[in-house]
Amino acid sequence: MYVRLGFLYPSLPWTLIAPRRFSAFEQLQLNFQDCSITDEVEVDFSEPPPPTAEAHEKARVINEVRLLDQLDHENIIDFHGSWVNRERGEVCFITEILSSGSLKKFISKVQVVRWKIIKRWMRQILKALAYLHSQTPPIIHRDIKCENIFINGATGDLRIGDLGLSTVKRGENASKGQSVLGTPEFMAPELYDEEYDEQVDIYAFGMCALEMITKQLPYAECTNATQIYRKVSNDVPPDA
Repeated sequence: MYVRLGFLYPSLPWTLIAPRRFSAFEQLQLNFQDCSITDEVEVDFSEPPPPTAEAHEKARVINEVRLLDQLDHENIIDFHGSWVNRERGEVCFITEILSSGSLKKFISKVQVVRWKIIKRWMRQILKALAYLHSQTPPIIHRDIKCENIFINGATGDLRIGDLGLSTVKRGENASKGQSVLGTPEFMAPELYDEEYDEQVDIYAFGMCALEMITKQLPYAECTNATQIYRKVSNDVPPDA
């Protein structure tokens, strides 16, 4: 997957590569940090975000690039490199593409997901979360959901992606006052109180498991985020 945003952040450890346009699913040969990397990637030439979203998107992509660059786990999406196109004022980064898209898309296509497969998926997601939470300091994903988990159709293996909302836990008492971020259907009650730790990812994992089994979004009976918040804050489980 190729991502680009229209801003410069020169202090990050990016290697500048001569800009050219790559076609989708093209075999790329990149020289990044003195390593030759050949892999199949998807290229997305979407336009830069509107000005109103610029500051948020800057922070989000910088955060994701930094995290992906330091992570190495079989169930977390692979990071191939990043660079700055100084002529166009863009930052770009490349990750692997998984052939079957998101887990949400995959389970919506199949009639029945066998329990054996679901258990395998659960173990892979938990392994990735255990890896994130074992970092120093622990990394909290904050947006675990089936839409941000990707599947390789050939092997059935999962990768966690979209770490743009992730954060780190800095000290035992540093959870208070953190931002309320995430997807309402998968957000733990303590997220709304802005006082949370890596356990919010385990709550979201449980909601992912529910979606895998029922093929329904948690709290699908609610029509807006406020209704979801009321149920979550009062410990009312989803109808599914």
